[in-house]
Amino acid sequence: MATLSDVAKEANVSKMTVSRVINHPEQVTAELRKLVEQAMTTLNYRPNYVAQALVNNRTNVVKFVILEDIDTTEPYYMNLLFCFARGLAKKQYAFQLVNDPAKIEEGNADGYLITGARSKDYKYFDELDKPFVLFGENHRGYDFVDNDNQLGEKKATEYALSRLYKHIIFVGIDVKEPFEYSREAGYINTLQQNRMIPQIYRISNHSHKAQQIIKEHLKDLKKDTCFICASDRIAVGVVRQLLKEKAKVPDDFGVIGYDGVFLDQVSNPQLTTVKQPILKMGELLAEMLLQKIDQSGSPQGEIMLEPDLIRRGSTR
Repeated sequence: MATLSDVAKEANVSKMTVSRVINHPEQVTAELRKLVEQAMTTLNYRPNYVAQALVNNRTNVVKFVILEDIDTTEPYYMNLLFCFARGLAKKQYAFQLVNDPAKIEEGNADGYLITGARSKDYKYFDELDKPFVLFGENHRGYDFVDNDNQLGEKKATEYALSRLYKHIIFVGIDVKEPFEYSREAGYINTLQQNRMIPQIYRISNHSHKAQQIIKEHLKDLKKDTCFICASDRIAVGVVRQLLKEKAKVPDDFGVIGYDGVFLDQVSNPQLTTVKQPILKMGELLAEMLLQKIDQSGSPQGEIMLEPDLIRRGSTR
């Protein structure tokens, strides 16, 4: 079985360089990393992460913490979880699922990925003694990965305008959280640049609440209106009620969702939506958390990925 020394000899580098490539690849040039990785492949060398964990007094386990109610019929979190697990597997890490903030520190783990965090939860984070990263933007300086929410709704609003809808209404989620503020800002700023007045409804993130909004305000709605929705779940409710009221979608009324994970495809018509790069975000969260653990909790900053606008049948 090949050893670290064998890899160093094959690549004509020091053992310390090989160790850096394995444990801290960000500290090594791409050319040197490629050289060492080629030597590892040639010798069929596999790093012994379990042994490293014992030496460093680690468990090789992290906790995947979900702090919001999730609908198990939607694969949003399943996609995130799968790719997070795939990223962990590269360093032979496993995860434990937790959905109660009071139980985050029960048992042993090397760090935490925290999702669904709200402002009320921050008091728990300041007391954590292990490295953690958040899925979702925040304004408290915590390390995080997210899609660019403001850019996403900017794209949606610009697209609605390009399809010649004359009235653009935003249906947001009734939470005072950074991701929602960013989505509303993307909509508001784009309308103001086009000298249009924003119109916003805020509801809980449920399709039946969206249906209720449409039912209550249908008499006030004008043709050539497009609804920019803060989630696909809300957008599905908007489409459903518009069709129930015999409104013409997408000719008279357009609908754009946000997420692009599942509901956008089962809607009839299928939703035009802002698609989050959920799979990439899962892998980046694993990479950021493991790097933070390796660096004894050093700050990692933030990563904002660009979402894509997917054009489908709910807009003309």
